[in-house]
Amino acid sequence: MVITIKNTQESSVGVVETKYFEFSDFESESGERIDNVILAYETYGELNEEKSNAILILHALSGDAHAAGIHEGQNDPGWWDSMIGPGKAFDTNKYFLICSNVLGGCKGSTGPSSINPKTGVPYALDFPLITINDMVNAQRHLIDHLGINRLLAVAGGSMGGMQALAWLIRYPDRIRSAIPIATAARHSPQQIAFNEVGRRAIISDPEWKSGNYYDALPPARGLSVARMIGHITYMSDASMSEKFGRQRKGASQSHKFTADFEVEGYLRYRGDSFVNRFDANSYLYISKSMDNFDASEGKPLQDVLQGIKAKVLVIAFKSDWLYPAYQSKEILKACKASGVEATYCEVDSNYGHDAFLLEVEEEAHLIGHFLGRIFYEYEVAENYAI
Repeated sequence: MVITIKNTQESSVGVVETKYFEFSDFESESGERIDNVILAYETYGELNEEKSNAILILHALSGDAHAAGIHEGQNDPGWWDSMIGPGKAFDTNKYFLICSNVLGGCKGSTGPSSINPKTGVPYALDFPLITINDMVNAQRHLIDHLGINRLLAVAGGSMGGMQALAWLIRYPDRIRSAIPIATAARHSPQQIAFNEVGRRAIISDPEWKSGNYYDALPPARGLSVARMIGHITYMSDASMSEKFGRQRKGASQSHKFTADFEVEGYLRYRGDSFVNRFDANSYLYISKSMDNFDASEGKPLQDVLQGIKAKVLVIAFKSDWLYPAYQSKEILKACKASGVEATYCEVDSNYGHDAFLLEVEEEAHLIGHFLGRIFYEYEVAENYAI
């Protein structure tokens, strides 16, 4: 999910540029290889001499590398611009922020819409089935390329939170802290069900053509419906009531099933605009990777967290019914049982799952304090201890 918020504050990181990192011979967890991988990424702030202030920002399902600032000639800020910048939660006066488009994405990173060098045409369904761990492994290659041995933190909401958990478990010695927000260690049947309905909408679109639509019309109707379904789960009953109520659209309708209510028009707008910026096959691949994710890979979560020294901040939102707070509490419980130092904060918000993008003031307070403590402990307690 991506929500952009116009930023008129002077604390913006300003004009930013998307960069590209390329590496070869990547093996996915399925055992399939990708000969050449490109990761689109952006950075904000300055990396200090010790390379100790780097934070990896991890995006949600439909996000991308553009997390903050604006691109040359454009006005739309990055998807987490309200949280990244001078004096913000992820303070670019202190920290060096990195955000990459995930493997399997469609905004600059290698995915199903990319050209397969072996065939000269887009991969489509020849692209390997990827996992959250594959995404994190690709990010690890990027972090190595940047010469960073240990990240101060990994942070993200929704699917970004899953990536944060994967970093914590797969590369515990490469991070000092993790901030999983509004997420789960594994999807519930209901979460899988919502994703499957979205995928089925895409696959049922006649224009999908088994994924081979790149030289013709895309499956716009199916992808639009998938986005509409997803967007319903991102909001709460309270936020929908406050935003739309049962308000009807003013103009008279010429068809029995035209969008009469404001909420109907809003969902159609969201669905139609999404089609213009996202690839349907990427939606299939990424949503499936979320459903297949199991942070503990079938074991008790507390067992795989044993011995991890990184500190964890878990954030949940009371009105989030897509990723309800009990799933975040399960992460906290496993951390406590395994001896991992963890803090849990549940924010009272009416925004539903969207809260991780919208509850800026509360999140900024929690994250800013947590990061400040982690950075201080490293800079003072470790580096300058006598």
